[in-house]
Amino acid sequence: MAKAVIAAAACLNLDNVWGDLRYSSKTKFSPNYRLRAISNGGIKALEIPRLWYNLVADLPIKPPPSLHPKTLHPVMPQDLSPLFPDELVRQEASTEKFIQIPDEVLDIYSLWRPTPLIRAKRLEKLLKTPARIYYKYEGGSPAGSHKPNTSVPQAWYNAQQGIKNVVTETGAGQWGSALAFACSLFDLNCEVWQVRASYDQKPYRKLMMQTWGAKVHPSPSTLTNAGRSILQMDPSSPGSLGIAISEAVEIAATNADTKYCLGSVLNHVMLHQTVIGEECIKQMEAIGETPDVIIGCTGGGSNFAGLTFPFIREKLNGKINPVIRAVEPAACPSLTKGVYTYDYGDTAGTTPLMKMHTLGHDFIPDPIHAGGLRYHGMSPLISHVYELGFMEALALPQIECFRGAIQFARSEGLIPAPEPSHAIAATIREALHCKETGEEKVILMAMCGHGHFDLPAYEKYLDGNMVDLSFEDEKMRASLASIPKV
Repeated sequence: MAKAVIAAAACLNLDNVWGDLRYSSKTKFSPNYRLRAISNGGIKALEIPRLWYNLVADLPIKPPPSLHPKTLHPVMPQDLSPLFPDELVRQEASTEKFIQIPDEVLDIYSLWRPTPLIRAKRLEKLLKTPARIYYKYEGGSPAGSHKPNTSVPQAWYNAQQGIKNVVTETGAGQWGSALAFACSLFDLNCEVWQVRASYDQKPYRKLMMQTWGAKVHPSPSTLTNAGRSILQMDPSSPGSLGIAISEAVEIAATNADTKYCLGSVLNHVMLHQTVIGEECIKQMEAIGETPDVIIGCTGGGSNFAGLTFPFIREKLNGKINPVIRAVEPAACPSLTKGVYTYDYGDTAGTTPLMKMHTLGHDFIPDPIHAGGLRYHGMSPLISHVYELGFMEALALPQIECFRGAIQFARSEGLIPAPEPSHAIAATIREALHCKETGEEKVILMAMCGHGHFDLPAYEKYLDGNMVDLSFEDEKMRASLASIPKV
């Protein structure tokens, strides 16, 4: 029997995969997947999903609609058309179960997809746990994270509609990098507002975006009314994703030749990311494993949704019954401490009102190193799934997360971004619990990106200078006081 990996692990030469994933001539591949033959390492076939999965179609109770901020009526397609191309507007409101992935998008996906599913044998040995730990690794994309799964189709749909300019925000810089990469492929001009705290912490993310041709501004900036307003109140503001969104949306809304792209939160973004979970289901089936626990980090929610939504479909169909656990930073705990209500997606209050778990759109989290998780609200769709009881949530402090990331790096070899360190820390907690109980659980973890541009944060941890930034309930209450009454 020839060795094989369902994911593209051959080019990574990951020894811990070879012993666990094997190809069989009896393996049946779904017609909804594209096959790609590779001879390297004895791989016979790889599969890339040809369809994105829309969880909304299978939910027993549909999520509440977004509301127009002035009329408070459900948002209509024409309300979103100034910001997004027509096809993304359609996908945002779609109740179709599956949506075809364009061939042009698949061709670009094939640069790094399928991504490897890896068994963390060395981490298991370090923890002395009977649990079997697997992680779905998205760090092999050009931008180093899962974000190109949606930046590529977003750029393509804009280009198809003849758009020449797109704008966006970014926290840690992973999304901004991914959009800059995608825009370089479709000859789009890209402008990015990066949260000031991350802009200062991670200069190489800025340079990565600039290498792909993007213009990058620290947020808050003096280029927009929203930015100037924040700086007037606090000239040393560390910024937030909510503020950066306000700036990018303002530019898109006031320029007819410009559209806005978003890296998380919205339904069409969750949709595009489901290639992660669809691949992973096939990979786990190929090795005869079923996850007992699925763990992913959450900020806006795209990485978590991408892995878990296809598994939630299988759970709803009665095929599996895993515990699905979201992990968020203790300094920005929208799921575990926020309220479920309608709120703006940005600080200036220019976006539609979304029913979501929120800390209040005025809430500015402390500048933790996981910049991609510093968002005041959670994806409305994930918030709805949480309310329905299909998942649970946990908040962890950053020192515990970096301690777990160090254990992971020194056993598995990969240096995680600060964002997935939250999933790693929660996975270690679960694995150590299994050590106490003797349970041989299968733990599946979302490893959404590498930390090559986050080494200053690791330096702080290794030097003993990292601190756990606090969450202030009073700060949240003040922020919630300004949310609209619906």
